Amino acid sequence: MVIPNQPIGQTIEHPNATAVLFLGAGSLLCCGVLGPVAWALGKRALDQIDHSGGALGGRTQVMVGYLLGIIGTVLMVIFAVLFLLILFGGNA
Repeated sequence: MVIPNQPIGQTIEHPNATAVLFLGAGSLLCCGVLGPVAWALGKRALDQIDHSGGALGGRTQVMVGYLLGIIGTVLMVIFAVLFLLILFGGNA
């Protein structure tokens, strides 16, 4: 990947690194629907960082957001299943 106006050998942060981190944290803290978005953007950003040959940085931020997105998605599914069990289970 060629990045214009950058000195050779210097890495720049991936443009979506901070967004993936915030989406992952948001999925865990308040809105589980953001989890799959963080998961998908994080996977794409990790692939781009891996294929950049060292030109893109921010791997740690993307990885943390990616993992938080996975955890947020799993928790969202668990809570949805529990909600449906309570809703349709009646007096259990």
